[in-house]
Amino acid sequence: MEFSRTAIPDVVLCKPTVFYDKRGYFFESFKKEAFENFLGYQVKFCQDNESKSVKGVLRGLHYQLPPFAQSKLVRVIYGKVLDVAVDIRKNSSTFGHYVAVELSDENKHQLFIPKGFAHGYKVLSNEAIFSYKVDNYYHKKSEAGILYNDSDLNINWQVIDDNLCISDKDKNQPVFKEAKVFETIY
Repeated sequence: MEFSRTAIPDVVLCKPTVFYDKRGYFFESFKKEAFENFLGYQVKFCQDNESKSVKGVLRGLHYQLPPFAQSKLVRVIYGKVLDVAVDIRKNSSTFGHYVAVELSDENKHQLFIPKGFAHGYKVLSNEAIFSYKVDNYYHKKSEAGILYNDSDLNINWQVIDDNLCISDKDKNQPVFKEAKVFETIY
């Protein structure tokens, strides 16, 4: 597994070593020791989640507030998405900046998004199966979000067309200036 820091150094791109042969392929999708050695700290994942979406679905931008904040390790099992992480740590030098990475079943890349980031993705293929590990359980009263098309964030979601499919909840999230943010950096 190859790890590299993105434009926001706490967000990490993980590229597995894939072994192909006539039977197909094999790769390690997660190796705790190597991952934590790169990060320099422990991450205790406690749950794996999976969702299936069709082309044009945009989910996000979501996060949970402390003490129920979550780190996520996300990947695409089938299809292709544009994955976005927004820094919402008030004291961070990259506060309000975002990272966007294409994740697919072809490139098999993963993105580690630490606590203190809002997260979302847009499906670019006809269908996508999205998988992610989290290090804290879902807590409804701690869930929060930011409007996906907030002009201050100016996220390039690639093509936003008339076929965009987004939940009413996500359409009605607060803008970045009004959103609850993290006062400290984890």
